Amino acid sequence: MGDAEPVGRQQVEEFARDGVVCVRGVFDPVEVARAERAIDEVLRRPGVLAITASGPEDPGRFVEDFRRWTDVPDLAELALRSRVPEIAAALLRSRSVRLYHDHVLVKEGGTAQRTPWHQDQPYYDVDGRGVSAWIPVDPVPEAGSLELLAGSHAGPWLMPRTFLTGEARWFPEGSLAELPDVEADRSAYDIRAWELQPGDAVFFDFLTVHGAPGFPFPGRRRVLSLRYLSEEARHAPRPWRTSPPFEGLADELPAGAELDHPLFPVAWPR
Repeated sequence: MGDAEPVGRQQVEEFARDGVVCVRGVFDPVEVARAERAIDEVLRRPGVLAITASGPEDPGRFVEDFRRWTDVPDLAELALRSRVPEIAAALLRSRSVRLYHDHVLVKEGGTAQRTPWHQDQPYYDVDGRGVSAWIPVDPVPEAGSLELLAGSHAGPWLMPRTFLTGEARWFPEGSLAELPDVEADRSAYDIRAWELQPGDAVFFDFLTVHGAPGFPFPGRRRVLSLRYLSEEARHAPRPWRTSPPFEGLADELPAGAELDHPLFPVAWPR
């Protein structure tokens, strides 16, 4: 990229204020094609963490898979060699970022299942700031796109629950405030959503409350989400299975340690 700034100052300030920003054309056409190949490989060859996040009665299907960069070379190339980590570092105002994990999300056409409103941070085994990049490889109409509550990254942490059954499987009941009922009065919130083209990206803070409608449209909504940790992020082992899990990591990294581990390579600077 030479001496060009990875993202404009206005977008950096918008991200600091709102916890979310849309950056157009993050992947070029070659990278979009690479992401399509990677996602299709993940679908053909699901990993041990793959889940179906829609019920059997759903007319469509919502599938997810996690942490595939280590065995899908195209994912590793995008996560570590694209513009995304440099943009992540700029938005976080961090001198460096580590890759935390990749996340593939695919809603088939006609899927009714909504992705419930939630924050990502409470599901994780890290403390400190991080950012997600949500990058579709299919055109996404605004009515089927990711939705985010601007300003919600200021906190507090809110109760994480399982998406289908609403269980408090992580923090004990009553230990965190509950998420607001956004759908009861959407006009009360500053909800951000964009119509997206392949290669556009929505960057959002780990604490930004977000969700997504179903996808009652033709075609599919294939998304690659890449997650990065700021230089201040530290390991925070939990007494429960996190989402995604990192089995055995607590035996290698103590609480409060920098995430200096092959699972979390420095993605910027290269």
